Amino acid sequence: MKFIVSSSYLLKQLQVLGGVINNSNTLPILDNFLFELNQNQLTVSASDLETTMSAVLEVDSESEGSIAVPAKLLLDTLKTFPEQPLTFVVENNNTIEISSNHGKYALAYADGAEFPNSVELADASSTTILGDILSTAISKTIFASGNDDLRPVMSGVFFQFSPENLTFVATDAHKLVKYQRHDVTASQVAEFIMPKKPLNLLKGILAGSESDVTIDYNESNAKFTFDNIELVCRLIDGKYPNYEAVIPKENPNKLTIDRSQFFGSVRRVSIFSNKTTHQIRLKIAGAELNISAEDVDYSNKAEERLTCDYQGDDMEIGFNSRFLNEMLNNLTSDSVSLEMSLPNRAGILTPIDGLDEGEHVTMLVMPVMLNN
Repeated sequence: MKFIVSSSYLLKQLQVLGGVINNSNTLPILDNFLFELNQNQLTVSASDLETTMSAVLEVDSESEGSIAVPAKLLLDTLKTFPEQPLTFVVENNNTIEISSNHGKYALAYADGAEFPNSVELADASSTTILGDILSTAISKTIFASGNDDLRPVMSGVFFQFSPENLTFVATDAHKLVKYQRHDVTASQVAEFIMPKKPLNLLKGILAGSESDVTIDYNESNAKFTFDNIELVCRLIDGKYPNYEAVIPKENPNKLTIDRSQFFGSVRRVSIFSNKTTHQIRLKIAGAELNISAEDVDYSNKAEERLTCDYQGDDMEIGFNSRFLNEMLNNLTSDSVSLEMSLPNRAGILTPIDGLDEGEHVTMLVMPVMLNN
């Protein structure tokens, strides 16, 4: 087995795949990349059993074979090379030898047959979506998903496909984000919960991508195919909570404000809030918004006044500033609206501008009880 490949091209592809490999694996074989050579096509795969990602690379070769190569050792070596062709030759003494312009490097390899097989999706449905849209949908929602091992369904992002639109939802019970695209649709209704790790990988690879991504999915797995890459992952098993039920429908009190100004104030004032509750208080009367926080234990307090556009009754509501900060930071619009009904009901944060045609973002933040 022998092939020649450009060092920077190989490194770029392996760095993408390397994101799948865990720092500590139960099976030693998972510390390797699987190299499967078929003439001038080299398929490289990485897996953690839950997620498997593979890329097809063009190489110069006439041979075939399959071996597992130590991932960290290979990546560390490739990072040091300037751009040049590298020749990989499998020797008889169970090592693979890499020849560069200046030297030779031998790595012990394992048998490719030991590597876990990728899952084949039976009876899969399929949807196609633009890479950049999928990346945006992930980054707009994933920050709101939970980390609670006792509620695994909330630790991922809920994908809801229908012939009308695609919906992506994430929640940790304190905050919720619903991201909708009406300009992209699926042929039939389907829903599944994607775990965080493969989503973070996709988000990074697909940012700004003009490629189409084909998503195949069945009851237990999903497969994302684009360019020369294929990612297969196991879905989170379980039923997603009925998120529509927690979004208040009647919200007569509506605050409209400049996002960056609001974000700046909340960020500053929250520094003075209690370190365990992170509570900040919003007091709205007329066209004035008063944002305050107090940490009684340390006699720290802060207060800021902003002008805003407000329709509704005067009101006072408390929020956890961490959640409010995360949401405002995740939006890109110039102005946002915060709709509220009562101080003990969730507030709905939506961007007013800066959205694409057919794009909808709804963010929900649960209030905290104010202690007067």
